[in-house]
Amino acid sequence: MEREIQNSVSMRLNRRADRTHNQTSPSHSKGKLGSEIYPMKILWKRGFIRLVFVGGILWMFLILLVLLFHVWSCQSSSPFFSAICNKESTVYKVLNVWGIVSQQHRCAIPVANNPDKIVIPEGRTVDTIVKNLSYILEDEPLENGSQPLFGGHQNWLQREESYKLNSSMKVHCGFIRNGGSEMDPMDIKYVKKCRFVVASGIFDGYDIPHQPSNISDRSKEIFCFLMVVDEVSLDFIKENTTVSKDGNGGQWVGIWRLILLKHPPYDEPRRNGKVPKILTHRLFPQAQYSIWIDGKMELIVDPLLILERYLWRGKNTFSIAQHKHHRSIYEEADSNKRRKRYARPLIDLQMKIYFYEGMEPWSSKKSTISDVPEGAIIVREHTPLTNLFSCLWFNEVHLFTPRDQLSFGYVVFRLGDAFKFFMFPNCEYNSLFVLHPHTREHSSKVEWVKNLKEFTGSGSSMKESRGGLGLWTPYPGNVDSVVLPQIPRKSKAG
Repeated sequence: MEREIQNSVSMRLNRRADRTHNQTSPSHSKGKLGSEIYPMKILWKRGFIRLVFVGGILWMFLILLVLLFHVWSCQSSSPFFSAICNKESTVYKVLNVWGIVSQQHRCAIPVANNPDKIVIPEGRTVDTIVKNLSYILEDEPLENGSQPLFGGHQNWLQREESYKLNSSMKVHCGFIRNGGSEMDPMDIKYVKKCRFVVASGIFDGYDIPHQPSNISDRSKEIFCFLMVVDEVSLDFIKENTTVSKDGNGGQWVGIWRLILLKHPPYDEPRRNGKVPKILTHRLFPQAQYSIWIDGKMELIVDPLLILERYLWRGKNTFSIAQHKHHRSIYEEADSNKRRKRYARPLIDLQMKIYFYEGMEPWSSKKSTISDVPEGAIIVREHTPLTNLFSCLWFNEVHLFTPRDQLSFGYVVFRLGDAFKFFMFPNCEYNSLFVLHPHTREHSSKVEWVKNLKEFTGSGSSMKESRGGLGLWTPYPGNVDSVVLPQIPRKSKAG
């Protein structure tokens, strides 16, 4: 009996042990499985965080890339990429506030729709102030036996007299006999037929001709596209592009007829480039209208549309663009010195003479929008008064530094209200062309001069022998005591 009871108790204990084992066994398995899953969860969470972090970096990089492309397109000289830039967008305005992009660089030009429908004015604009203009062609003989200069040995009295307007005037205007810049008779004969001219120039091999685009058949028929070159540039162009010849021996690069000027009149290539740029009416005397465009530019607007927009619509005879950054010639001079465009003391001397003669810094009280132009594009009707202005402007370039933007406003100041011109917005100027880089950068030792003493001794070779002589001729006034106006530097242009 007792044995049965013991067996019964033993069986019950075994069953409980089995039950306990059965109950604890899943828990043990679950704990073991959980210990394996937990590290996987940690790895998954860490991987997700890394994925989010890397994705955030890539997203920020993409946003930065888009912003950089936006900034680049807004500053691009290419019309295609410039058109992508939305200057009315919030992004552009924010970037402009931060100073990352400049003010509007390009804008639509309000030109006519169809060059074929433009009515060309008959006759010429009549000048009521200067009616007859002639030019001094012989240089005055000097005691030291100096050779004739292209711009002549103009003295200070002759310079002063040239600003006194009369109905009939005779002034220095380059092309002094035996002074240089001779044109081939074949080219002289060709340009006599040119009433409408698009002119450009390349000197010292700094560029190759860029073919204009968007030119109508009508403009191709009535305009002469004349590219003025020196002998160095002609050789360079022949080596780097295709030059063809017509039956009369004329040389062509695409639409451009090459016009060779032999015997450059100046030592400085930049000064040589001012001859066709400013004295277009002297090179092409039969031309009634001209559009000058610098050699590094590709014209992208039909020239008839340009004449209608900048001359005929407003009844103007001279149009030039406003400078992008500067309005005062003293601000422009400061920029030229810091960017080493010419010898600093000689720029200062030119500015002191202008200030001594009454040229004040630009202010809103002046009648002109600005005293400083962007001279790379000039649109003109060749009337006696505009021709006189061009002569006087060139004489200042011949007499002082070759930086023509410094002397433009001075000549406007001296002529007063007699000379009317249209200074159009810079954003339109930038929409007229595509800018190409020079084939090489221009540099000369004179641009690094900081003190007049550097021109003495061995440095005397840096003096130009045929230009800028007014900087070395005693001025009939005390400019040593002149203190130039302080100009705040407002722009990034230097």
